Amino acid sequence: MTTLDPPFAAPSLLDHVRPQALSLPESGIVEVMNYGRQREGMIPLWAGEGDLPTPAFIAEAATRSLAAGETFYTWQRGIPELRAAIARYMAGLYGVSEDPERYFVTGSGMQAIQIALALTLSAEEEIIIPSPAWPNAAAAAEVIGARPVYVPLAFDEARGFWIDLDRLESAVSSRTRVIFINTPANPTGFVASRGALAGVLDIARRHGLWIVADEIYGRFYYEAGEGGRAPSFHDIMEPEDRILFVQTFSKNWAMTGWRLGWIEAHPLLGDVLENLIQYSTSGVAAFMQRAGIVALERGESFVAHQIERARRGRDIVADGLATSNRVRFARPPGAFYMFFGVEGEQDMRALALKLVDEARIGLAPGTAFGPGGESYIRMCFARGEAQMSEATNRLVDWLKR
Repeated sequence: MTTLDPPFAAPSLLDHVRPQALSLPESGIVEVMNYGRQREGMIPLWAGEGDLPTPAFIAEAATRSLAAGETFYTWQRGIPELRAAIARYMAGLYGVSEDPERYFVTGSGMQAIQIALALTLSAEEEIIIPSPAWPNAAAAAEVIGARPVYVPLAFDEARGFWIDLDRLESAVSSRTRVIFINTPANPTGFVASRGALAGVLDIARRHGLWIVADEIYGRFYYEAGEGGRAPSFHDIMEPEDRILFVQTFSKNWAMTGWRLGWIEAHPLLGDVLENLIQYSTSGVAAFMQRAGIVALERGESFVAHQIERARRGRDIVADGLATSNRVRFARPPGAFYMFFGVEGEQDMRALALKLVDEARIGLAPGTAFGPGGESYIRMCFARGEAQMSEATNRLVDWLKR
């Protein structure tokens, strides 16, 4: 048997790869990360995570589970103790009934989105996504062979970003099956009001559509009081509404590397969701789920600390950018990103690479976030005051040159 050298073998292999897989765009965020991650003195604000590691009391729960030998196959829907803990947490936060049968543990929020789309969306069908948007949901739809339809968010500096409901409904076609709503939103920081959510739900009901609700930043809402959270579809929905909620442990509890999340859905969908989990990962490792239980039951003070750090980071960045006279932005009411334009800069990919070289700060180009993001750049502010102050000073100094 003769083995062809890679230069000859690779093109012929690529010719037989599904077009949907080949056409997926490379991540503009990862490009900048790879370009700058080895630079000495970098302040990396390109990814959607803070600088705090997972708290020890959470990690220790996984260690105890491993020591106890919990390394076997487990419940496809999630271990009963974690599903019960999620139900208590959601009941306390949103006032919903405490029903563990509504919750299904997944291997990350990203897998929750993939499973939600596998349940609702077929090839050649369409999913509506307000944009600029985190790119992974659209990519997950494209892998299926479905088509993302982007609806531009409205913007002005006084109000920030918001959903134009007329634009949203005008995007509905005979092929539309899903509306994907992320609020509080990455990368824009916009938060849909209760009235806006009611408008989206009304559109979905009229046209017989599913809503996939990504509310993972729901606790990072800076207009809420102590213990508050952003408006949610939970506030307005009826039990039979076609809504799937996707969630993650990543943001609230500094568990981005754990890859642990959940789907919330009507119990009637339980067998379908269990099968979809079975045929993808066959369940999440039990020791990771034990960590999730402890995060939910003992992590509230840590969540509050995370939110307050992000609030201070937001204000440091906003106050600093306002002095530059070159930046177009609105102070975001939610999530932990500043999404801003820079006067005189048209190529945001080039700007992100230039800031790595010349200011030693890592930001994400708006081109990574789809239509409407081309003239913006994103800065994650979920870090401590000292680091955010230094990063802001570097950026403002660069802008004033």
